[in-house]
Amino acid sequence: MKAENRFSVSPEETEKQKEYTHLAGELLETKYGGRPLAFIHTYGCQGNVSDSEYLKGMLEEIGYGFTEKLEEADLILYNTCAIREHAEDRVFGNVGALKNLKMQKRGMRIALCGCMMQQPRIAEKIRKSYPFVDIVFGTHVMHRLPEIIYRSLSTGKKVFEIPDSDGVVPEGMPVKRDSGFKAWLPIMYGCNNFCSYCIVPYVKGRERSRDPEIILREARQLVSEGYKEITLLGQNINSYGREPDYGYDFPRLLREINDIPGDFIIRFMTSHPKDCSAELLDTMASCEKVAKHLHLPFQSGCDRVLKAMNRGYTAEKYLSLIDYAYKVMPDLSITADVIVGFPGETYEEFTQTVDLVKKAGFTSMFTFIYSPREGTKAAEMDDPVSAEEKGKWFRELLAVQEQIAAERTAGSVGRTFRVLCEREGKNGVLLRPVKIEVEARRRFVPNHADILPGVCGKAYRTAFRRTI
Repeated sequence: MKAENRFSVSPEETEKQKEYTHLAGELLETKYGGRPLAFIHTYGCQGNVSDSEYLKGMLEEIGYGFTEKLEEADLILYNTCAIREHAEDRVFGNVGALKNLKMQKRGMRIALCGCMMQQPRIAEKIRKSYPFVDIVFGTHVMHRLPEIIYRSLSTGKKVFEIPDSDGVVPEGMPVKRDSGFKAWLPIMYGCNNFCSYCIVPYVKGRERSRDPEIILREARQLVSEGYKEITLLGQNINSYGREPDYGYDFPRLLREINDIPGDFIIRFMTSHPKDCSAELLDTMASCEKVAKHLHLPFQSGCDRVLKAMNRGYTAEKYLSLIDYAYKVMPDLSITADVIVGFPGETYEEFTQTVDLVKKAGFTSMFTFIYSPREGTKAAEMDDPVSAEEKGKWFRELLAVQEQIAAERTAGSVGRTFRVLCEREGKNGVLLRPVKIEVEARRRFVPNHADILPGVCGKAYRTAFRRTI
């Protein structure tokens, strides 16, 4: 029996937000005399995409409709990402471009939320340099969006809500999903790992697991509504249930979702190698609905660099996990994240990463050049290697991985895959959101195998389409 979750939002707070939903809706009707439109743009990871679906759900209950055109919007909301400098630069550039639009449209409100905004220095920059922004709120008050909208509408003043918090577990929020057959299902929030390069623990808060009974109820509801792919989300998902006296863990949750009657696929991300266990891999192998795909970031193949990153495992440990995973699931697809040019990394140490990639046989990789994040330990480390040199290493690694991906892709020729078709193909043929059988041949079949169960990554999907 799990212990009471100290991060849970109180029932009283939940009821209060329902009252604010009603009050904000009345103000919208008075102010706009009809149904105002909201434009929502999401930066970053799948967790942010899921968050935006909840934000849309709350806005819809307040009384907003939605548009994909900025010039039509009465509310523009950017859900931001802080994981890399490039993502932050894009946000600043796009927000700056809104100034003239707001001057042209009386009554428009601009709101910024998410990981970037949880950083006090960023919120202060927005306050000083972007005075036309009306609303800024951090990751820990998303459930209070009705109250924030009401305050903005009722006072006409700027609203900045960036509380310093370990985080919360909000429940009962409405959700407006982007798809009718693929669903995100958050099972935990936050991170306790404090990798030296990563800002996430500082903006997402501590690890906190959702009640398994609530997760299972939502999963059953999704299956009953016809969803064919359910992706479980967590910053470090295989830490689920590790709070003291919780009495539940991730393999058990996977098994119980797998036991729900119905025809659907279960995916999950993201796993951390230090917490990836043989039990989890055995569970994946034994659960027929769990996609045989594992996203397992390794970041570096050099033990010294891994230690400097505070990753908590060695290259040998990582490869032993990969070996066991392939042993129990021979057709497993493994994808990974890797950072090139971590502060102090030498070329010789980088070649150890290349060696690991050759041994691991990844389906695809998400490869990044190190980006310093202010407030992290790595940002204070000496970083003598030039950006130009890191770029050369980056291209060298990509060339190795592309060859591996091509070899793995060639092994798919002549095989039959059960796939989930999710959108209209380039040739205009409508691909319905149902599973079908596709025979792979050595010819180009536009989009007929767009998503493979057990496969993740645009590069692999593109390669597959080119070789069948």
